[in-house]
Amino acid sequence: MNDEYEKKIDIFFMEDLKKVKSPNIIEFGVRYGVSTKKFIQICEENDGFLNSIDILDNSDVSSSDKWNFHCTRDDNFEYLDKVLPADVDLIYLDSFHNANHIEKIFFHYFPLLKVGGVFIFDDISWLPYLKNKIRNNFNCEINNQETFEKILEIQSQNEEIFDLYFSFVGSGSAKIVKKKNIALIKTKKLHTRKFSIKNYLRRLFYLFKS
Repeated sequence: MNDEYEKKIDIFFMEDLKKVKSPNIIEFGVRYGVSTKKFIQICEENDGFLNSIDILDNSDVSSSDKWNFHCTRDDNFEYLDKVLPADVDLIYLDSFHNANHIEKIFFHYFPLLKVGGVFIFDDISWLPYLKNKIRNNFNCEINNQETFEKILEIQSQNEEIFDLYFSFVGSGSAKIVKKKNIALIKTKKLHTRKFSIKNYLRRLFYLFKS
C-alpha cells in the first residue's frame, strides 16, 4: 500500500515541489509519516520548512529542525491561525475525509497560499472501494465520492481563482493551483440534467435505437 501511495504523490506533485526554492509547506494529517518524511527531505535539501498537524502525537516522526509538529485538530483555527505562516507553497490535506469538513478546511486555509501555490486533497476516488473491488469498503466509497463531488462544486464557483486537476492512481488526489489572490466564492450545489425528463427521453431513444 505504501508503494502505491508514494507513487501517487510523487507523480502528482512531489517532483514539482522538489524544484521550489525554500518551500513553505503545511500538512494536515501525518499518520505513518510517509508524506511527512518526504516533505522534510525536500525542506532540508531546498532550505524550506514544514508545519504538520495531527490529532495524534506524531512528534517522533522526525527530529529535523526544518519541521514543526502541532498536536491538534486541523480546525483548531484559534490556535493554528497564530502559528501557521502565510505565503505557503503547498498545503496537503489528508486528515478527516468528510466532504463538509474538507470544504471548511479548504476555505479557511486557501488564503494562506501564494499565487501559484498548490492545495492537495488526498483520497478523492471511490472507484477502488466499490463493492466488486479489492478494497471493498462502504464508508470509503461514499466519503470519497462525496468529497470528489464537493470539490467539483467548489471549482464550479471559483474557476477564475484556481485550476483543478485530478489523479486516479490508488485512492486518488485532487490538485488545486491558485491563480488569483482574491476571496473564494461560496459553494453551490451543481444542478445537472442527469435526472431530467429530457435525459430520460434521450436514454429511451438510444435504447430503442440499439
